[in-house]
Amino acid sequence: MKTFEMRTAIHFGENSLERLREIPYKRILIITDPYVVQSKMIDMITAPLQKAGKEFDLFFDVVPDAPVDKIASGVRKFLAYQPDCVVAVGGGSAIDSSKAIREFALKINNYGKVGLIAIPTTSGTGSEVTSFAVVNDTAAHIKYPLISDSLTADEAILDAELVRSVPPAVTADTGMDVFTHALESYVSAAHNEFSSALAEKAIEICGVFLLRAYLDGNDMHARQKMHVASCLAGLSFNTAGLGITHSMAHQLGAVFHVPHGRANAMLLAHVVEFNSNINKHSRSQKEYLPAVKRYSNIAHVLGLSNFNKVMTVRSLVNWIQFMQKEMNIPLTIQEMGTIPPDAYFAAIDKMADAALADSCTANNPRVPTKEDIVKIYTKLWSF
Repeated sequence: MKTFEMRTAIHFGENSLERLREIPYKRILIITDPYVVQSKMIDMITAPLQKAGKEFDLFFDVVPDAPVDKIASGVRKFLAYQPDCVVAVGGGSAIDSSKAIREFALKINNYGKVGLIAIPTTSGTGSEVTSFAVVNDTAAHIKYPLISDSLTADEAILDAELVRSVPPAVTADTGMDVFTHALESYVSAAHNEFSSALAEKAIEICGVFLLRAYLDGNDMHARQKMHVASCLAGLSFNTAGLGITHSMAHQLGAVFHVPHGRANAMLLAHVVEFNSNINKHSRSQKEYLPAVKRYSNIAHVLGLSNFNKVMTVRSLVNWIQFMQKEMNIPLTIQEMGTIPPDAYFAAIDKMADAALADSCTANNPRVPTKEDIVKIYTKLWSF
């Protein structure tokens, strides 16, 4: 038996932040990052709370990649304030940090039900609707995925006004993160009809609106569409899981601090080639790996096609690389110019071991060996 369940109530569209005036909580801890506070974006959150007479306090010592020491600081703040609701405001790091802070604090002092409302300020992670969080042990250079239904937010608020000022580079990285979530969940070994439908719609939206949002940040129609696509992709991978693009990207982030969405974008074409094995097919071959048909379906959703399935998958690989080039996302590690070659190649063996052990690897449509992972990391260095 399989089960599909949506645990999070989703509020979206114009003026959706007004939902904060109606929430059934009185004492709220807002968890966010310094930029949200310094840019005054936080006023968009606090204003409706003030109008509704809610009590609130702020914890804004959140930094990228959710390091465990910052989470510990948040747990201390939580236990001191004892909120009945956490409002997480920010990108994936802020939302993941909020999930972990609430989870760990309630294991120390479970004084009752504490709600979680997630308000994303980027269109990328889908963390507002998932039962996942990723925390980072900065000393060991390891990212740990946390998976539990208790991490899932009770409500998510998707208001595109919060992403209006996101710069083009971040729009590109987070947008390709959305696409990667949707594509990996679509070809996942654990996919189902519900996850596939959500993934297809997210991919269709990316195909139409991602480049528009990148080229014109004030195109609020495109912004709102990508905000919804991010959520749809999150719902999809929450039930179907992901694959080795994410497993390998986690290591690039932990070891070399490559932004997560950018790492996914750079790896994705290589992983599609591996999962479909298209570089090994002959023209007369009749039987393909199962992922070939799935990738071919997605190519058709994007309006791509060719005279056979292998060439259609190749067109998908070309589309991914075209989007990278159009949005100035490096195709190789060497192109980034920030990682020394000696350091990169010295880290590949350890990164490959960690990627194989990563929980995302279990649902990859083709079972990889360590040698396979090492080859992909090696190819990623340069053409």
